[in-house]
Amino acid sequence: MSDATDAHLAAQYEAYPYPQRDPKDEKKRLVVGSPSHLREVDWWVFGANRPRARPLRALVAGGGTGDATIMLAAHMERFGQPGTVTYLDRSEAALRIAQARAAARGLDNIVWERRSLLDLPQSGLEPFDYIDCCGVLHHLPDPAEGLAALLSVLAPAGGLGLMVYAPHGRTGVYMLQDALRLLTPADEMPALRLDMARRVMRHLPDSNWLRFNRNFADHLTGGDAGLYDLLLNPRDRAFDVPALHALLHGAGLAVTALMEPMRYDPATYLPDPKLRARAAALDPVARAALAEAVTANMSTHVAYCVRAAERTAPANPMDEAAVPVAREMPAGEVARAIRPDGTLTFLFDGLAVKVALPPLAGAILRQIDGERRVADIAAALVSTGIERAAFDRAWRETWDKLSALNRILLAAPP
Repeated sequence: MSDATDAHLAAQYEAYPYPQRDPKDEKKRLVVGSPSHLREVDWWVFGANRPRARPLRALVAGGGTGDATIMLAAHMERFGQPGTVTYLDRSEAALRIAQARAAARGLDNIVWERRSLLDLPQSGLEPFDYIDCCGVLHHLPDPAEGLAALLSVLAPAGGLGLMVYAPHGRTGVYMLQDALRLLTPADEMPALRLDMARRVMRHLPDSNWLRFNRNFADHLTGGDAGLYDLLLNPRDRAFDVPALHALLHGAGLAVTALMEPMRYDPATYLPDPKLRARAAALDPVARAALAEAVTANMSTHVAYCVRAAERTAPANPMDEAAVPVAREMPAGEVARAIRPDGTLTFLFDGLAVKVALPPLAGAILRQIDGERRVADIAAALVSTGIERAAFDRAWRETWDKLSALNRILLAAPP
């Protein structure tokens, strides 16, 4: 599957490893995102049914400068999850940066592989319980072949976390890519091409759609690597929701969640009852496509998926033994963010959405620490005079909304 375009792509990531990272920054912060946050993997892939004591074999296919690898390996160390993360990328420059970042954190649960993900079927690498492939499939000449390569090393009952570009939120990008292809062909030296891109950006007409698009902070403020990847990448295609589902369905995969699920619910944006009724009558893929088209600001899609034949029911959040856990922000901080009118405001790429929570939501959230079971939280509230039925109703609504926002999930069992 290698061609001239692929050679240009390889040269790009040697010249400008992406994303641009400095290993010294590991002392300041851990880069966190989706897919592959361990809390998300435990819930959206394994449904909080996979014991934490069971070693996790994870693969980051197309690891770049290491964001997903470092995050997942650090989370496994922090949360006591045994196992290893295998980093795989063909860029030597990116590999060196990722290794330096791991060294800065003292992580020793990473296996390093320099090769293409297309080599996986013949790699001899072990089957993996979880595979991350973030920002890679949309650069391949045949994304389906790339997906098949990933599935060749996916263990039974395993799952994937994928990210691909989405078209509407990238409005302006492909127009400017067309312009730069005319000004600086892909066979020119990367440094010269980058200089041309910077010159165009300095003189971008007021009418250019990229001027109105605010979805690219990570690219436009991400140094040389970010700008090159956004505007000069030699192969870059975007998938709308139906196209992504078709790709995954063709590989025998079922989507367990798009991040964040509430973002893909058109009812989030359409308060009109007649519009909601029509949206509710659509199939799930069409509803998500409607949300994508209405908001018009999704520049990527993050999907968790499993083999359709292996999909199982997730743990029940109403089960007395279930342990709710905050994904990243402590649940107590989420409670403090609730406004006097009982709403929380969330931003979806700058689009503000108000979510109404039940009156007991704050009290419930203050009890969530990743250790207490639903039974423990219920008992704490009942001891203050709240009826158990009232707790059950409030917890159900709080869970439904905050899990759909990817803020409160269920922890993996011990």
